[in-house]
Amino acid sequence: MKSSVLSSETVTLAPNYRIPFVIIIGGIALSLLQIIVSIVVTLFGIFLFIQANIIKLKFTPTALDVYRGENKIRTFPYSEWENWVIFWQPVPILFYFKEVKSIHFIPIIFDAVTLRECLEKYGQKS
Repeated sequence: MKSSVLSSETVTLAPNYRIPFVIIIGGIALSLLQIIVSIVVTLFGIFLFIQANIIKLKFTPTALDVYRGENKIRTFPYSEWENWVIFWQPVPILFYFKEVKSIHFIPIIFDAVTLRECLEKYGQKS
């Protein structure tokens, strides 16, 4: 399921499991070197995989809404955004945005192409 940016509608980003899978595979590979580190890294990958299924980002005409399941847990109005950046463009891994009073780092466990399209449409220029 791939989302696309429409004029004034809400866009829900589809989950992307690339980063969780890479971390899980890396954690399993680390078991050859260090079992405790392997367990920690693998559990972090599993955590991100679960988060990709539970957390939803919805871009509305006025704000970025974060949902856990069907419950809205946070709203970030675009009017309070100062900057945003998607780190490491060849394989986007981290989304950063700065509001007037705080900064946020979010792993890219969502469709990165649609995320960029929505940011360019709604967010302040990076």
